[in-house]
This record gives sequence, C-alpha cells and structure tokens, in this order.
Amino acid sequence: MVTNFSLFLAAALVIAAVPGPGIFYVAARTLSEGRRAGFASTAGTALGGLVHVVAGSLGISAIILASANLFAVVKFVGAIYLVWLGIKLIRSPVEGVSADEPPPPPRGGFLLQGFVVALSNPKLLVFFGAFILQFMDMSRDHLSQVLVLGVTFMVLAGLTDGIYALLAGQVRGFFS
Repeated sequence: MVTNFSLFLAAALVIAAVPGPGIFYVAARTLSEGRRAGFASTAGTALGGLVHVVAGSLGISAIILASANLFAVVKFVGAIYLVWLGIKLIRSPVEGVSADEPPPPPRGGFLLQGFVVALSNPKLLVFFGAFILQFMDMSRDHLSQVLVLGVTFMVLAGLTDGIYALLAGQVRGFFS
C-alpha cells in the first residue's frame, strides 16, 4: 500500500521533532502553567493536526499550497495568532506560580488554543499537501494511504510534543 514506510517513519520523526509553532506553543504553555497545561496543549495540537489529515486526504491542502495567496493567508493568520497568544502570556499576572498546581486555563482552554495553533501551522499544511505524497503508491487507493500516513505522523508528532512538554516541565520545576 504505502511505499517505503520505514523511510516515511524516519522522515516523519525528524519533521515532527523539529521545533515549529506547535512545539513552541506547547513548551511555552508548559513553562508558564505546568505540565497539565502542556499536555492539554499537546492534545489540542494533535486534534488540529487531524484536521490537516482530513484536509490532505480530501486534497484541500494541495489546493491551498497551489495558491500563493491562500498559503500566505494561512501563514499570516498563524503568525498573528501566535503573537496574540504571546502578548496575552506576557501581560498575564504570575501569581502563585507552582510547578504542581497551574492556574486555571484561559478562556477557551489550552486544548482549543493548541487546536488553533495546529490548524494555522503552515508546516503541517506543507507536510500533508506535498511531502506525504512522496511516500504513496499512486496506483492504489489515495484516501486510505493519506489517512494511514497522516495518522501515523500525528501519533509521532503527539509523542514528540509530549516529550517537549515533559522536558519543559523539568526545566520549569528546576527553576521554580
């Protein structure tokens, strides 16, 4: 079904581990609010990534990549959202910070914010619109291959995001 699955796994693991908007968001949330916030953010980025899997399987990612204007809009919206989250984080009070007991989540929750971060992540758009096609057997069913490869990637990405959350939690615990 899928050609060179082991090569795909290796490439997907490298891509998932390279820091991008999702990892930076997860690490920032973990550092500022603790591990629970980091893991909730990780769950949100994974769910947003699954939307990319569906979009890739339907060809929507390829359409957005083919249009320079649409792709620029996605990148711009993603950048603006991250800047807005950063400003909110900087302006928020740091009362009673504890490594074990994070403050209550912001309105909308860490999961929802992680979802939006992943949804507006151009790295995922490129991954599902172009990169994943290199590992498909074009003589077979397109939909099932994109779903298998996409879900495989999102599992790897969720694991790497979780590792970053654990590491950021360790750093936070060291400094608090």
